Amino acid sequence: MTTTTPATTPDTTPATPTTTGSTSGTTGSRLGRRNRSRLTDTIVWVVLAAGAVFMIAPLVWMFSTSLKTKLEVFALPPVWIPEVPQWDTYVRMWTDSYVLDGIKNSLIVSLSVTVIGTFTCSLAAFALAKMRMPFKNAIFVGLLTGIMIPFPTIMIPQFVMFSKIGWVDTLWPLIVPAIFGNIVMIFFLRQYLSSVPDSLVEAAKIDGASYWQIFWRMIMPIIRPAVAAQFILWFMAVWNDYLAPILYLNTPERQTLQVVIANMNVEYATQRDYPLIMAASVVAVLPILVVFLIFQRQIIESVALTGTKG
Repeated sequence: MTTTTPATTPDTTPATPTTTGSTSGTTGSRLGRRNRSRLTDTIVWVVLAAGAVFMIAPLVWMFSTSLKTKLEVFALPPVWIPEVPQWDTYVRMWTDSYVLDGIKNSLIVSLSVTVIGTFTCSLAAFALAKMRMPFKNAIFVGLLTGIMIPFPTIMIPQFVMFSKIGWVDTLWPLIVPAIFGNIVMIFFLRQYLSSVPDSLVEAAKIDGASYWQIFWRMIMPIIRPAVAAQFILWFMAVWNDYLAPILYLNTPERQTLQVVIANMNVEYATQRDYPLIMAASVVAVLPILVVFLIFQRQIIESVALTGTKG
């Protein structure tokens, strides 16, 4: 009798791989990256916060000093918050100094130079970037060469020229040379326009548009963010200018605000009336803050577009 051994059926069930270790590793790496990202963000925030404190502290001290008494200015330890704010310092500032005349003269110079000069700079940048004219590159190189000439080099010949035509002790020497354009602004706008395709200008010309229509309806909306950024920088430079006004302006009623504050520093520092000087300095900073707040969005947009183009 033959005994038959039953065949053993092989186990064909696939083995399930173990994924616990790999999942744990992936989760751990994600958590590690997240923790490193949080640490980096915290370090950046601390550094920026410290920088903001160092930048804002002088402005806070200036405003605080304008409200102190003369004794609190020199008190040790320093007094950040005056016990009784002296708001009458700002009243004395208007009556005992030429701050109001300085603000008026500075606004006349700054607004006339920046508004008219921005228009002429935009026209020059458009001509140098998109128009066909002979010796265009040579003209642009000549303009760039002018940046290398510092103002003290031409200060005396320019003063002699304006004195011969009777412009000394007037605002004309501060306005007329600047309204024809700023070389830095022309350079910036020309480089900004270099990213605009020439085909757009050619298509507008084929459609019958004049160069003035192309500039006003097509180019100006494109370069508006760049114009806003350069406008505030130029306004700040003209508003804070001291060398040219002190050179040409002698009469206190015709001096700009920076010269008025400098004269106040000479006159009232001997009397230790630093609150009055600080009050005038606070007033001098306010227009810059207002202009920056108005054009803040355009400045950020200009920086963003400059970084993404090219």
